[in-house]
Amino acid sequence: MGPRGRRRRPRRRLDARPQRLPRAGGRDGDGDGGRLIGERELTVAATSPRIDVGEVAANIGAVRAAVAEAVAAGAQLVVAPELATSGYVFADEAEARAAALRRDDPRWEAISADLPEGVVAVVGYSEDAGDRVYNSAAVLARSGRLGDYRKSHLWGEESRFFAPGDAAGAIFDTPVGRLGVAICYDNEFPEVPRRLALAGAEVLALPVNWPLVDRPAGERAPETIQAMAAARSSRLATVIADRHGSERGVAWTGGTAIIDDDGWIAAAASGGAGLVVATLRLRHPFDKSLPPYNDLFRDRRPDLYA
Repeated sequence: MGPRGRRRRPRRRLDARPQRLPRAGGRDGDGDGGRLIGERELTVAATSPRIDVGEVAANIGAVRAAVAEAVAAGAQLVVAPELATSGYVFADEAEARAAALRRDDPRWEAISADLPEGVVAVVGYSEDAGDRVYNSAAVLARSGRLGDYRKSHLWGEESRFFAPGDAAGAIFDTPVGRLGVAICYDNEFPEVPRRLALAGAEVLALPVNWPLVDRPAGERAPETIQAMAAARSSRLATVIADRHGSERGVAWTGGTAIIDDDGWIAAAASGGAGLVVATLRLRHPFDKSLPPYNDLFRDRRPDLYA
């Protein structure tokens, strides 16, 4: 999204004509192999509202306002940061639990009610699951909750506060298509986005809190580079919602961005803050063809990777 709120339009690809797909060959997903399938467009948004650790009511209000802004800009999929309702830099386990929400908390219904029909939001939160607390993401639509994903790869001190989830990313069938969800450090393991792509994900929603690290002048953040590479190697568009500014002495990268399925940045937040919106061209999830000879999935040699 440009400085005056202009939406980025997708690049026209040299191979954007419909492709005759190879048969699925036993992969998970639908049976569309062999017929002509064109691309479709999806308008997506990543948002980075102000979030204050422990201020749950204010944070939910900020998320609702950010989602409303994204919807007004035409977004069909909106992604908010990791732990958007709670903040991230907790003093201790008790503080993390005090800022946690249960899945049946009535405040989720208010966020769902803000969504028009056909729009999906992914919101990071601290999940109160009774005897455990998880770093989770809720997948919401107007009809209500479509599901939740619990982060499986915990970074740094997160293991002091959270239990790890038991899945390497998750897939949800939603009004905007087959949606993959992972959280922050999950995506630094190449197996996670590849697994989701193999399972038929059309786009990856990635809520993150990326701490700022040193890098050479002129370089992108290493997490952004990894996300670009993963998107390119699995042809999986990725919507990244990161924090900006700082929290209790931790500076954030401000890496909010939208990556297309060729691995290029389609839109990024200026200064790391605010809202970015882009319209992506999405191929069929099993169209990994690289005309005229190659295919990202068909050319895999998993028998050699053990």
